[in-house]
Amino acid sequence: MNNTLVSHLYDQNTFYDAFLKDLRQAKSLVIIESPFITKKRMQVISSILRKLRARNVHIIVNTKPFDEHESVFKEQVIWAIGVMQDMGIDILFTSGHHRKLAVIDDILWEGSLNILSQNDSCEIMRRIKSKNAVKEMTRYTGMNKWL
Repeated sequence: MNNTLVSHLYDQNTFYDAFLKDLRQAKSLVIIESPFITKKRMQVISSILRKLRARNVHIIVNTKPFDEHESVFKEQVIWAIGVMQDMGIDILFTSGHHRKLAVIDDILWEGSLNILSQNDSCEIMRRIKSKNAVKEMTRYTGMNKWL
């Protein structure tokens, strides 16, 4: 049996095209863990999330509580959370949150890029297509109890 895990690396310039392609093709589950959220990034992604919810894709977003966001961004975070809640997206708040990852069905994205806020920083993300990697990550992070 071949236990080789196939993965691909992306940077801040190549990530979103690949991620949004995966996101558009989601069938049943999307989990996004992003400690930071900006209006600019949400405006890019919200139409896709809305279409997924219309197809009954279960979406969970985990971020940090409102009071842990910088005051300059707090209004944007409150707006974005409201938009997502109106869509029927499950929002979780984790104190001290700093993980940057996503699960799209059997695809795991992990790395340093804040998916819901990234703007002009140098980042890296790894894409792994593996049911086992997804299962391991959701169990490890405790997200499995929300599925």
